[in-house]
Amino acid sequence: MSALPERLTGAADRIEQMKALDGPASFAQHLVRTTVGSGRIGDVLGGEPIGHPLHPALVAVPIGAWVSASVLDLTGGDARAARRLVALGCVTALPTAASGAHDWSRTEGEARRVGFVHALLNDAALLVYVASWRARRRGHRVRGVALSLGGASLLGAAGWLGGHLVFTRRVGVTDWPEPETVHATVTPTVMP
Repeated sequence: MSALPERLTGAADRIEQMKALDGPASFAQHLVRTTVGSGRIGDVLGGEPIGHPLHPALVAVPIGAWVSASVLDLTGGDARAARRLVALGCVTALPTAASGAHDWSRTEGEARRVGFVHALLNDAALLVYVASWRARRRGHRVRGVALSLGGASLLGAAGWLGGHLVFTRRVGVTDWPEPETVHATVTPTVMP
């Protein structure tokens, strides 16, 4: 394993062991559980109507909007379009966060700690992107671009932890039944 993946894994390991996160995470988890509950809203946020977790599908919209804004920023593209994309990312981050919070509310221990830091980083990224949008709206494009790049850094760190939750901790993966295997019969084609 190269140096960067080792450092990232080490950071995740340290977060997993931070028992100081248990109090705030427990409080936040209680808020999510009492707000969302296990009724229809919880079912929708959990992805029941579509047959798999909703959060991974929603994540693409704010990330796509924010990355697209950065592409416009870095290539000298349309400033107004970039501002609108930042706003779109901010608005769509809200249901994305709600679905992620729902999924996280069922975690415990180390996964709960990592998920809590994942959420904090995403919340910080959202606040930075809101500040970017405001700066852009007030005509301070350079400040808005700088804030967007800072938001992207936070988003990247949060995304890495999200990947760690899914691929290492298996959060959200084991909650769904194994897909049925479809066996197809392949008939070989003989060339004349």
